[in-house]
Amino acid sequence: MMRRDFIVLLCGAATMSPLMALAQKAPIVIGFLGSQAPPPPKDAQGSAIAQGFLENGLVEGRDYVFEQPRFTGGDDERFPELARELAQKNVRIIITNTPAGVRAAQRLDPPVSVIMTNMNDPVGAGLIASLAHPGNHTTGTASLNEDVTPKLLEFVREIVPTASVLAVLFNPRNPTNPVMVDVLRAKAEPFGITVFPFALTSPDELEAAFATLAIRRPDAIQIISDPRTSDLGNRIAALAIAHRLPTFSNNLVFVEAGCLMSYSASLRKILRRTGYYVKRILDGANAGDLPVEQPTGLELFINLKTAKALGIEIHATLLARADQVIE
Repeated sequence: MMRRDFIVLLCGAATMSPLMALAQKAPIVIGFLGSQAPPPPKDAQGSAIAQGFLENGLVEGRDYVFEQPRFTGGDDERFPELARELAQKNVRIIITNTPAGVRAAQRLDPPVSVIMTNMNDPVGAGLIASLAHPGNHTTGTASLNEDVTPKLLEFVREIVPTASVLAVLFNPRNPTNPVMVDVLRAKAEPFGITVFPFALTSPDELEAAFATLAIRRPDAIQIISDPRTSDLGNRIAALAIAHRLPTFSNNLVFVEAGCLMSYSASLRKILRRTGYYVKRILDGANAGDLPVEQPTGLELFINLKTAKALGIEIHATLLARADQVIE
């Protein structure tokens, strides 16, 4: 090669190298903190998050990689330890679905961006300053469950008009759950319905809980949404049917598992929105400056197969209002 040609080639390479470096920029590392047990492969919620990433033009391996997800298995005391593990893996973003996970991620130093998914009342729980200006390097999606929980009482009264005792399963370690129980109790009292709350602190307590419920003889059960109880959907549905108790929830997971009814925002739509926040952060936005979004629509799901097993007739007008009927 002639010396002049070599110099031209070298200069051209020097000019292109910044562009090549930009094109070959290493993907960021994303972590996930969950309170439940690890989900099965290709679960619906994980698939919804992956779909949201693709909808925002994010390609795994090119734009991001996922660090091995961390799950506490129901022991919230492990969140700080697991958050530190993710930090040591140089994650830039932590996605989490429970208040304890958010707090553990927020306390990391140096800070990382935190994306909440389907969070119950994040302002009331003290996780962010406001929906419009969350701060604390945190953003994501809220659930509207604090509004939907008392609304479900109307469906209980419509399907079980003689109901006078309503059992409520909730996670006392989730600060939003006891608040929703209190709101539900206040809403139920004028209708002559007594709310019997049952705190579920461990999956091992579930059978004992239903044994106690059998003694109390409630007319229906309402489940307060929480990642830990969501893990127990199949067991709760089976026990409720065995005890002939219609079960209502603000989480679609339960009605798919066999409970009678759910009324909530679309969890899959909410989870798909995670990709939008990741894209904005990758483009240079500060997580704490991105408004937290609330769902704009609610969906009613009815498990007609469960209704038949319980000997409950669902009126045709209510079935017509349902977004989906499981038969």
